[in-house]
Amino acid sequence: MPHDSHSTPSGQDTPDDHDAHPRALLSRMTLEEKVGQLFVLHVYGQHASAPDPADIELNERELGVRTAADAVAKYRPGGLIYFGWAHNTRDPHQLAALSNDVQRVAHATSPGVPLLLSVDQEHGIVARIGAPATLLPGAMALGAGGSADDVREAARIAGAELRALGIFQNYAPSADVNVNPANPVIGVRSFGAGPDAVAAFVTAQIEGYEQAGIAPAVKHFPGHGDTETDSHSALPHIHHTREQWEELDAPPFRAALATGIDVVMTAHIVVPALDPALDPATLSYPIVTGILREQLGHDGVIVTDSLSMQGVRTKYGDDRVAVLALKAGVDQLLHPPQPELAWNAVLQAVRDGELTEARIDESVLRILRLKRKLGLFEQAYTTEADVDATVGSAGHLAAADRIAERTTTLLRNEGGLLPLSPDTHRRLLVLGADPVSPSGTTGPPTTVLAAALTELGFTATALSTGMEPSPEAVDKALAEAASGHDAVIVTTYDVTDGDRQHALVTALTATPGGPPVVTVSVRTPHDVTRLPGVTAALAAYSWTDVELRAAARVLAGRVRPVGRLPVPVPSPDDPGQVRYPIGYGLSYEPYATADPQA
Repeated sequence: MPHDSHSTPSGQDTPDDHDAHPRALLSRMTLEEKVGQLFVLHVYGQHASAPDPADIELNERELGVRTAADAVAKYRPGGLIYFGWAHNTRDPHQLAALSNDVQRVAHATSPGVPLLLSVDQEHGIVARIGAPATLLPGAMALGAGGSADDVREAARIAGAELRALGIFQNYAPSADVNVNPANPVIGVRSFGAGPDAVAAFVTAQIEGYEQAGIAPAVKHFPGHGDTETDSHSALPHIHHTREQWEELDAPPFRAALATGIDVVMTAHIVVPALDPALDPATLSYPIVTGILREQLGHDGVIVTDSLSMQGVRTKYGDDRVAVLALKAGVDQLLHPPQPELAWNAVLQAVRDGELTEARIDESVLRILRLKRKLGLFEQAYTTEADVDATVGSAGHLAAADRIAERTTTLLRNEGGLLPLSPDTHRRLLVLGADPVSPSGTTGPPTTVLAAALTELGFTATALSTGMEPSPEAVDKALAEAASGHDAVIVTTYDVTDGDRQHALVTALTATPGGPPVVTVSVRTPHDVTRLPGVTAALAAYSWTDVELRAAARVLAGRVRPVGRLPVPVPSPDDPGQVRYPIGYGLSYEPYATADPQA
């Protein structure tokens, strides 16, 4: 997709030609139709007109309609966002059919504007569309891989599959610089803690999505990396000075804007140095218009983060949130919790003079320009042939595996235990945390990892001990480990001192004469500092299949670990002391394997 905001996919239009069609369409739209274009709604159900009864009930309760088709006809929204929990994403052909069907309704309903269908498909721990679609490493894993080419290729693959499903917008990349290890909401969704590195990878991911004809949305402006509060449940405060913001948070967004990116997503965070009124950035005129539009020069679409998140709902009611976001300079209102309330509030604000129709026109024109640039007015539909040729193709799956195996990071390897060999450590016990799959993949993680190791010549047994293993689960794990296993592999998930995962691993490592213990951290890489007794430790950055399979190949020596930490890992006792710096990562000495790939 071209960067020039006055280009279309054909590349033949002049600036006047580019605006002629959107302006002509805008001139024919009623106020109600214009207001509809500002909204990106969620709907329930796998089917546009015949969802399951339970989904009909949810649609009636939250949107005042029975079906997705009814929602499009009633609100005439600018777009829809798909979610797994809304039962939109059962399988590729179903999802493509849903996309085509809602587009047909939009085409047949005045003003006949195609929908911009969107999704949060960051990959890694945030993936709404699962297998058989290709699943790829998330941002921090890609940051550990250190290759802009891999980041670009992963985004191109992800974008091509979304486009084949009728989806033209992805809410990625995350440009947040994760400088706070305690960040509960960004974490591994960030490429890392270095502003320049994050900027480079953000640029590469934007390029990959645009090559696939997808509109990425860089997020979460002005930067969500240094917070200890989850904006889904509360309103975080970022205490950076303006100078710190310029140095730490701004560089990736500046880099994104330099590519000509079409869409920026706001964050529900308070940054007093940028707006002393203490409003969430999404509702802040000084941040949205003053900084993003006027100082940084973004004239494309600005979309809110989900308006269902508690962070944006703490100060104002859901009706006021929609109006205040538009007054701040936002164009698209994403996923409001009460669409009818918000829609009527915006309409009333125009009628009362709080918002001018000219202000609404500015946003609608930006949205129409984006839809024209994406080619939606020419072809908004997909085909079964596109789905079959693209989604989860053999080439995409192989590329995902290659990219993933370059991300796994080896942090400890005492006595050269790794790589493991079936000749010396054939019987493996795989246990530990089994977080729910973020993407509807085969899971649970311990089962996936054990199966992958078995395919590599080991005899691996899976034993899920859970996120908080009970004393009984610990006793069972100890008994199983002592029953002739040659090594124990433990998946860990954000271990803290004294938690039940810590108790499990400590008990395993304290057993006299017990087998060596290897940990595979499946979220942040910080677990290694809290588990000093383990013999070896890997960071996988996620628990999706592609990253677990890559970790298995590293454990088995089929590939050498080459990932390097994209974030520092501090001492748990002294956060100011860095135990493992950015760029740290061990590898194996050259060796012979049955299937050398390194």
